[in-house]
Amino acid sequence: MKKLFIVLLTFFCMASFGVKAQDWKVIAEKTVNFKAEKDVVNPMPGERKVDKIRIKCIQGTVKLKKVRVFMADGTEKEYDAKGVGVLTNGMTSLAWDLPGKGGDPALKKIELEYDSVGNILLTKRAKVEVEARMAGK
Repeated sequence: MKKLFIVLLTFFCMASFGVKAQDWKVIAEKTVNFKAEKDVVNPMPGERKVDKIRIKCIQGTVKLKKVRVFMADGTEKEYDAKGVGVLTNGMTSLAWDLPGKGGDPALKKIELEYDSVGNILLTKRAKVEVEARMAGK
């Protein structure tokens, strides 16, 4: 029984090394104040061809409210980030698919609504990164 367990454990460990992690690129970093806030992220021209985005908390605690994306072809989509809830240091949100994959439109801007959770005297303001997965990967 122990040998079977060891063989299966070895197999799963070896199989997990073969899985390639998705390549995420940081396209913006924002510092969140201790109040409700709305930030706009305008990606650089080389960072506009993306098919997914996500938010990663790199310091403090942040409460996501809404994420809106605007594509260059005029399409917009709003994601309800309340289901994601509160992100603490090191946590990432779900990856959201961007609209308009057929014509491969470029990302124009992202609007983030969030606030930092904590006490102004005891905790640091939250910092978040907006990460994108480039289209075609």
